[in-house]
Amino acid sequence: MAQRNTWQRERVRSALSDAPGFVSAQDLHAALRDENTGIGLATVYRALATLAASGEADQLQSPEGEAIYRACASTGHHHHLICRVCGKAVEIQADEVETWAKRTAAANGFTDAEHVVDIFGTCAECSARIAHGDDRPEARAD
Repeated sequence: MAQRNTWQRERVRSALSDAPGFVSAQDLHAALRDENTGIGLATVYRALATLAASGEADQLQSPEGEAIYRACASTGHHHHLICRVCGKAVEIQADEVETWAKRTAAANGFTDAEHVVDIFGTCAECSARIAHGDDRPEARAD
């Protein structure tokens, strides 16, 4: 059954596109609440799930186990480098990972295998700020 496009879903899509990196549903909801949209948290969760299912948003788990989302720049299978400090995300090709995943699955008798690989670290800008004694994420210059 096709999902109908509501103004709320469109507003969530727009807010997600405006986010600088991966964002949680709660953080996105807080931003929408600050704009007095009247969009509830359950609606944000439903809209994000729909966007992720359609490939319009990436969804992954943060190192803390929280689901985080980002408007998807590419439609095919891809991986991310994600800054733990500021949330900046970079889509990367990882041919070595693809080869390793297929080889490992086949060596263990698995077929039709899928995988998710995301790398969390500290981006160059945040590393430089931290080295200079400023480790506040809000200090990031966009």
